[in-house]
Amino acid sequence: MNVKNCKLCGRIFNYIGGPPTCPKCREKMEEKFQEVKGYIREHPGVGITDVAEACEVDPGQIRQWLREERLELTESSASVLVCETCGAPIRSGRFCEKCKNRTANDLQELIDANKPKPQPKKGNDKESPRMRFL
Repeated sequence: MNVKNCKLCGRIFNYIGGPPTCPKCREKMEEKFQEVKGYIREHPGVGITDVAEACEVDPGQIRQWLREERLELTESSASVLVCETCGAPIRSGRFCEKCKNRTANDLQELIDANKPKPQPKKGNDKESPRMRFL
């Protein structure tokens, strides 16, 4: 059993995975997320600082939700996220589509390179260990 202290409230809880927060704080954070999401729907094009002030949420938490792709910036937004690989502007997540595709292709090439190659069959059936009629 893995026991940790909640990084928000300090309570001890059974840690399974994800952010080190207790179930109560995680539930409160999800309620805050729904509040932020509702505020953004009512006020399209609002900035991160305005949302943070109106909903009493840390701007860093809003940026985290953007990086987790739970929220997305509008095209006309003054706030900008950048791809962690190439620095291109993005609306949510950590990487631009170009870098995501390049990473996926690189991984696929590694997987294909490590697959065993089929052995060529020998053309002579008489030396083959298969059964045959006499």
